Amino acid sequence: MINKYLVINPIVEDAIKNGKPVVALESTIISHGMPYPKNVETALAVEEVIKSNGAVPATIGIIQGKIKVGLTKEDIEYLAKAKGVVKVSRRDFPYVLAKKLDGATTVAGTMIAAELVGIKVFVTGGIGGVHRGAGDSFDISADLEEMKNTDVTVVCAGVKSILDIQATLEYLETSGVTVITYNSDEFPAFYSRKSGCAAECRIDSALEIAELIKCKKDMGLKGGMIVACPIKEEDEIPFNQMDQVIREALKECKDKEISGKRITPFLLDRLKTITEGKSLQANIKLVLNNADIGSQIACKIVD
Repeated sequence: MINKYLVINPIVEDAIKNGKPVVALESTIISHGMPYPKNVETALAVEEVIKSNGAVPATIGIIQGKIKVGLTKEDIEYLAKAKGVVKVSRRDFPYVLAKKLDGATTVAGTMIAAELVGIKVFVTGGIGGVHRGAGDSFDISADLEEMKNTDVTVVCAGVKSILDIQATLEYLETSGVTVITYNSDEFPAFYSRKSGCAAECRIDSALEIAELIKCKKDMGLKGGMIVACPIKEEDEIPFNQMDQVIREALKECKDKEISGKRITPFLLDRLKTITEGKSLQANIKLVLNNADIGSQIACKIVD
């Protein structure tokens, strides 16, 4: 029955059927994460990085009630410019599909769609997590719940630094989600290479990570896996500097009584303004880096 809501790009479908490496990509970064035209430029550049490593990119989004796996350039342009695009996580799928709306898939939403069609690796910027002050607000991203249940490896630059990174890592540990840090002894903080949180599992090669993914599958363990890739040193914003900016933006967010899924887009926009565009440039660089590493991993996975 899901097929009535699902449209797979023929190139992506052929790759999946023939066991070629495929990398899923989200669309929230297009509709809610970056301004136009940077969102389109970045989405297309990420796809090119994946292709250059021998994998097939599959950007995922919802257009007029259809989950599209493998957006065309025209689809990406459409989602980049369209008004009222819904951020789609697990809870939002029935509403958006039944009402034939446009939707941009979050980390959780993209994981669901990727697993539906058999894509094993998903590249994004950063995952959601436990928000700062969650003890009072109970604001915890649905991304974390999805990690517990959906068998997709998520390659990212760590937890978005607007969040409580240590609390998020504790949550993931309790949930039994394997968290790998790529080529670093310290878990990254999105814009910054260091977060103050030690890496529990460091692996330095795409092949070793692919072998770990295969081992997990052989054991029949459900749920996802995280590969956290530090942003390159020349592209990062130092943690202490960025944390000060984030605290300022969070105070504005609280003063304006912004809550729920409106928080992240508001904060990303304020960070871009306060840092005079540096946060946006770092975001673009880290996504490209994740795409490079993630596609290398996808190419090493053997069933």
